[in-house]
Amino acid sequence: MISRRDVLRGGTAATAAVAAAGLTAGRAGAAPAPGSAPAPESAPAAASTVTSGGTGAIRPAPIIAVDPADTPQRIVAKAAAVVPRPPQVSWQQREVTGFTHFGMNTFTDREWGSGCEDEVTFAPTAVDIDQWMDAYRAAGMKQVMLTAKHHDGFVVYPTRYTNHSVIASPWWYRDGGPDATARAARATATAQRGDDYAAFWRIRGEGNVNPAGDILGTYLAAARKAGLKVGVYLSPADGAELPHAWHETFVAGIVAKHDAGGQLDTEEQSTYDDRDRAPSGMGRYGSGSAVTARTVPTLVEGDDRAEALAAGRLPRFQVMADDYNAYYLNQLYELFTQYGPIDELWLDGANPWTSSGITETYDFTTWFALIRALSPDTVTFAGPQGTRWVGNEAGQARLTEWSVTPATADPATAHGEGLLPNGAQAEDIGSDAAITAPGVKFLQWFPAEADVSIRPGWFWHASEQPKTAEQLTELYRTSVGRNAVLLLNVPPSTGGRVDDADVAALTGFGRAVAATYGRNLLAGARPGSLARTLTDGRLETAWSPSGGAATGSFELRLPKGLSFDQVRLGEDIRRGQHVEEFTVDVWDGTAWTTIAEGTTIGYSRILAVPAQSAARSLRITVGRARATPRLAMLGLYRTPA
Repeated sequence: MISRRDVLRGGTAATAAVAAAGLTAGRAGAAPAPGSAPAPESAPAAASTVTSGGTGAIRPAPIIAVDPADTPQRIVAKAAAVVPRPPQVSWQQREVTGFTHFGMNTFTDREWGSGCEDEVTFAPTAVDIDQWMDAYRAAGMKQVMLTAKHHDGFVVYPTRYTNHSVIASPWWYRDGGPDATARAARATATAQRGDDYAAFWRIRGEGNVNPAGDILGTYLAAARKAGLKVGVYLSPADGAELPHAWHETFVAGIVAKHDAGGQLDTEEQSTYDDRDRAPSGMGRYGSGSAVTARTVPTLVEGDDRAEALAAGRLPRFQVMADDYNAYYLNQLYELFTQYGPIDELWLDGANPWTSSGITETYDFTTWFALIRALSPDTVTFAGPQGTRWVGNEAGQARLTEWSVTPATADPATAHGEGLLPNGAQAEDIGSDAAITAPGVKFLQWFPAEADVSIRPGWFWHASEQPKTAEQLTELYRTSVGRNAVLLLNVPPSTGGRVDDADVAALTGFGRAVAATYGRNLLAGARPGSLARTLTDGRLETAWSPSGGAATGSFELRLPKGLSFDQVRLGEDIRRGQHVEEFTVDVWDGTAWTTIAEGTTIGYSRILAVPAQSAARSLRITVGRARATPRLAMLGLYRTPA
């Protein structure tokens, strides 16, 4: 599966701040990039300035340094002071994001492409993106995210920086293919593509162009029209950019393995199937090219941004980068300045050809600095104070899921998974023992994202069937109900639509979640003021133990005849995540009985309990916490038949 603090705000330049990240602004005082989202004035600082091991006050912040002199008790106190950035709070409150894998693999019937595919293979007869959005909304999703580039390197928007994009496909034209004007332009671009990565971009407007040819642009417009927040996945791995000479040797080895009767894995099989074709890009990935001074954006011949850059309407940055990192940075620039605002950027750390002799050194420091410069409110997967992989692709979070996690180095300098002391799949992700272990240098707000596909594969395959509505509902409980966001992939078919079976499952899922959690049965409990505080759906109103204590309990008298089988709790995560141990008890008129207990709560914790119909009172006890807890949500629910 799959840093830098206080960089730039909006698109304005803060040269001294970015210089340490290897990124300098080309013009002081540059105007915000179109679509960028300036950080609100009330947003907390990106990092605490507290680095000493003394006993002074600890200022709440999304990232706090751990000093070698800090005692374990002070480190725990610092963890209690780690708070999310406002965009992270909003991201978590959206609860379910729809993931869309639709690209070259959809039409090759693969999960992992070779990067050697002919662009003519990407040839949908139609693409009904509004229908996708209807399906996502039926599931109750609040955000959707498109794969703009998968590991095969095919790009579904008209990028300037590779010919291996949707422009070179039949989909770029109306009526199923290019007319005479377009064919002539394509012939010219084909002749030039070996030496000019912008050859196809320059002929993008020639001939019978399909107004919906830009898959990413159409997707984002449809999502926003549907009231959904948006995300983009841009894979760092890129098979189309593998060096050609190395690739010949790589293919020869796979052919030899095949001919000797060896079992090929998924990636090797796609390479074998395309063994007569070279990678479709410019050979920039892992090429060993020199790290030199570059300008981002790198203008190409006929670039339509030249005037805006010269006039200062777009920012310009100076970076030190090799060929591939420059390519990736330029595509990030395109995404944020042409398609923003982007609420979530998704990038994994896949470097899949390392064992075969090719490795690209990803410059995460500069990548994250550029993202921060262009769009500080974007939540970046595996980025500093962004979001992290939950550790599996089953849509299941831990029973103890901390949003505050340790890092072995500055989170702005590396992919976040590599900074977790025991990796993203560790069972203990953020306990007191984990955060006080040797080697921890920083603590940051780094909540979990639980990814899973509605089908066995991430791309659509005719032989596969979707999960049922019941299975999806259970995934909601094991992800959102365990302090994570559910990232549910729904791949459209080769026909350009989400299959009817998937739509039915998504609709049933959305209805089940609404029917279960749409009405809080605790409303009407007494005392009324406390019940209203816990059921109004606002983080700002919360219960805390008196006197600022770290432990405590409260009781509520339940309406007569109330029946329920689920309990949901939530903390005011704006103030941090504090609860380490809690219990839920009911009073039946004779005795108290514990019906549920747990460790962490975070934004949301859902517990299935034995069906209750005779409970007269409910008691919540926080038995252990890192600091004064603030419970903002308590709900009782009944699972519908």
